[in-house]
This record gives sequence, structure tokens and C-alpha cells, in this order.
Amino acid sequence: MSPLVWIILIIIVLLVGIYIAIYNGLQKSRVFVDESWSQIDVQLKRRNDLIPNLVETTKGYAKHEKSTLEDVVKLRDQLVNVPQGDHEEAMKLSNQITDSLKSIFALAEAYPDLKANQNFLKLQEELTNTENKIAYSRQLYNSSVASYDQKLLTFPSNLIAKIHGFTKIDYLETPTEEKAVPKVKF
Repeated sequence: MSPLVWIILIIIVLLVGIYIAIYNGLQKSRVFVDESWSQIDVQLKRRNDLIPNLVETTKGYAKHEKSTLEDVVKLRDQLVNVPQGDHEEAMKLSNQITDSLKSIFALAEAYPDLKANQNFLKLQEELTNTENKIAYSRQLYNSSVASYDQKLLTFPSNLIAKIHGFTKIDYLETPTEEKAVPKVKF
């Protein structure tokens, strides 16, 4: 074989290798996004498993706060029934549960016996830790999405992404009401 044929073969092998490397990089990024969502899902399940215990513990002390407790249970049930890929709806319900849990934790201030209950305090601590893990998992998810989306926008991976039907993934956004500066009265 002539040297020109060898050079052409080497160039073709290099181009195929680059193509494969870029394609695999896109796949790895997409898998990392899925895994990051899975971490959120695990923490949401953990929180959902803790809620019934919190409601039972609180119920005995705050009988006339029944609607707050029912709201948390209703939101939990809705979250459990969200379709697997509907991340936006899952996060919307998750944010509502977080707000409802804040209301339950605020009940402890009005009920000194509840505030002193060791089971309530333990559940409150576990739920607070879980909320922190959810927040961290959301950050990880958004970082994974940013890395993946960046590959979809940069050359030459954008060409390969287009050929294979890779599509942009949206970030998890903080609801507008949570971004507002809290009003403080002096």
C-alpha cells in the first residue's frame, strides 16, 4: 500500500475515534443527569417515608391543626403518584411539601409539649437533614444539566448530538416566591 493510502486510513481511524469519544461523552453526561435526578428521587422518598411518623406524632398535640397535617399527607400522596419523568411537577409538589413542613415545625412553638417530645425532635432533625440533602441534590442535578447542555452547544459535539437526537434538559428552578426577600418587622 502506498503512503497516501496509509495516511488516509489513519485520518479515517482518528475521525472515527473522535466521533466515538464525543458520542460516548454525550451519553455519559446524560447518564450523569439521570443519576443526579435519582439522588433527588431517593431523598424525596426518604422524606415521604418520614412524613407519616411526623403527622402521627404531631396529631396528638395539635388536634385543631388537622388541616395543616392533611395538606402534608395530600401533597405527599400526589408526589408519590407523579409520573416518573415529570421532574417539574415533582419539584413543584416537593416545594409545597417543604412549605407545609415549615408550618408543622412552627406548630412546635405554639405547643410546648410537642416541642419537648423527643420523637418529634428526632423527626424534625431527620426531615431537616433530608431537606438539606434535597437542596444539595438539586444543585448536583443542575450542575449535571449544565455540563450536558454545554456539550449540546459546543462544536463538534453539537453536530453529533443533533445527529443522534440529544435534546436540551431544563434546570430545576427555584419558585419566584422563594426568591423573594422576606419581610421583617421591627
